[in-house]
Amino acid sequence: MKPAGPTAAAKAGKPAGPAAKKPAAPSAAGKPAWDRSTRRAALLATLVALPVTVAVAGFTFAKLAPDAPAPAPSPTATTARGQSTTPVEMAAPALADRPAVVCRALMSQLPPSVRDLPQRPVTAGAEQNAAYGDPALTVACGGAAPSFAPTDEVWTVNKVCWHAAQEADATVLSTVDRETVVRVTVPRAYEQPLQWVAPIADTIVASVPSGGRPPAGCTA
Repeated sequence: MKPAGPTAAAKAGKPAGPAAKKPAAPSAAGKPAWDRSTRRAALLATLVALPVTVAVAGFTFAKLAPDAPAPAPSPTATTARGQSTTPVEMAAPALADRPAVVCRALMSQLPPSVRDLPQRPVTAGAEQNAAYGDPALTVACGGAAPSFAPTDEVWTVNKVCWHAAQEADATVLSTVDRETVVRVTVPRAYEQPLQWVAPIADTIVASVPSGGRPPAGCTA
């Protein structure tokens, strides 16, 4: 007898017999259906990836976007004071040669502003006078030394010794330890007059030599 040949099922490449299993039915989209665990894993992956995508997009936009304009500066104290630009009236008495030289050196080195008060023009003697702010704080170089009682107080500000004289609407601070006298008139609108002469005192130290014997109350 001849051995039995392969069955038709075997020739077709299909397993023979009733135990053969059918492949899983494809989903409506032609792909195997996802079970619950697979869908949950995909959802978690999407939730994790979304913030990263948003962050990358935001960083890219920030790099490409033009710089934001700088905020407008707030009004300064000078603007709030309503700074006048008219020249301040000041006298300009004639000075001897040496004081004139010293005063020109002082005026050339004065700061452009005293605290929040910008410098203003003067009507006369720009080589010996200066003014700041409105109401005007004035600086006058040269002239006679101040006279005062030995018991009057004197004040040292930034290594310059000052005598303070009170007037109706201002405090006049005069140097008492310098070769050439410098007077700073501080209107009563500005509180604590000695604080206003600090930047001027720095310039006096640099340009006006000390001279004579200072009063006993002056200290370095």
